[in-house]
Amino acid sequence: MTIDLRNFFQATNPSKTLIVENFADQKYYIDFSSVRGGKIIEELKENITFFSPDEPTCMLFTGHIGCGKSTELLRLKRELEIEGFYVVYFESSEDLEMTDVDISDVLLAIARRVSQSLEKVTLEEPSKLKELLQGALRVLNAEVTGVKLKVPGIGDVGVTNEKEKFSLAFGIGEITTKTKDDATLRDRLNKYLGPQKSQLLEAINQELLEPAIAKLKQIGKKGLVVIVDNLDRINSNPKSWGRPQPEYLFIDQSEYLTKLRCHVVYTMPLDLKFSSDYANLTQRFPHDPKVLPMVPVQLQDGSNCEAGMVLLRQMVLARAFPYLDARQRISKLTQIFDSPQTLDRLCRVSGGHVRDLLRLLNNWIQKERKLPLSREILEALIRTRRNEMIMQISDDEWELLRQVKIRKKVSGDQEYQMLIRSRLVFEYRDRHGESWFDINPILAEAKEMEVGS
Repeated sequence: MTIDLRNFFQATNPSKTLIVENFADQKYYIDFSSVRGGKIIEELKENITFFSPDEPTCMLFTGHIGCGKSTELLRLKRELEIEGFYVVYFESSEDLEMTDVDISDVLLAIARRVSQSLEKVTLEEPSKLKELLQGALRVLNAEVTGVKLKVPGIGDVGVTNEKEKFSLAFGIGEITTKTKDDATLRDRLNKYLGPQKSQLLEAINQELLEPAIAKLKQIGKKGLVVIVDNLDRINSNPKSWGRPQPEYLFIDQSEYLTKLRCHVVYTMPLDLKFSSDYANLTQRFPHDPKVLPMVPVQLQDGSNCEAGMVLLRQMVLARAFPYLDARQRISKLTQIFDSPQTLDRLCRVSGGHVRDLLRLLNNWIQKERKLPLSREILEALIRTRRNEMIMQISDDEWELLRQVKIRKKVSGDQEYQMLIRSRLVFEYRDRHGESWFDINPILAEAKEMEVGS
């Protein structure tokens, strides 16, 4: 079997999210739950399908950016649909300016995506929501010179034809598209909607979610689930009054995130788990956040984690041999790598971070441009990546990293939050679900990691 280098390169694209309902992507998917401390997606699913199918639920899902959350959430979507639920999944980064997110932005994004997904379901015109959008447009147009914002069907603001039908999705989309890239307009919108966020929430519940669920149940669906992905990517910079944006949104505004009258799953920044306010967060949400940890390449005591390595090898080889079974892939390993040890080096140095592994492999293919891939080129790429990472690390952070390497722990200090956010430290779970931490393996061979350096 001849490997097409271009196809292999494209299959290792680190930016591609696997959509498990697609037949081609199914061949690439590897289930890591056996080495990640439990079946996290099954727990999220059962909280909805078994424990509370008819009552709204609200759950948080977190993990390092790039560890595979989106792929797992799309698997959750598929499994919920098999169970009879209607699921709206969207990436919030497409709707929100992640450096400046307010609770009204999140509520509008959810309303827009649900309305857009349910355009074929006939609902009554949402009068309260329409009135809120009318007011928002008037405020925004007062700030705009030249071309005014126009939304068909909204009152006397920018209407070109009185008979045009009102579209909630289009109306919200027109507003949020204009404000996403304009800080001044965004500020004006939030100042207008902020004092009315309770009314906005109630209008979304009464005029959109509850009628939609009633209609969905008429056609045999068990309920509505909204999955808000990429909210873990919101910037950690402080709001104008000093409160860090993640704490503001997920703690201070938790009342609004939890009161939508449908099932909701949000992704949450991992470093919030290490915030001094984390206890407040767990008090405000009905369930503790579910964490998707790294795939372990070694155990807490430093010994090799063969179970994790087996799965990572398969993840890599499946990109080259998607239609072969696990044993057949291993038998053809040397068509891709110059030795089994070279593949193991790739897996170990990734620390079990799925996207980092694929990025390194993808760069390797592009640089070498022929098979089998050689250890020499891999080591050169590792050195380059290590040098890039070292440049951002301060002396104080090196000391913290040395402590993590020894103790396998992190504390709730802000400095540790930065190490987590920068992917200098990874979180793992053992088979009993116990959490432990270790440094990114790419840093392990840096001279700065030596005690006393």
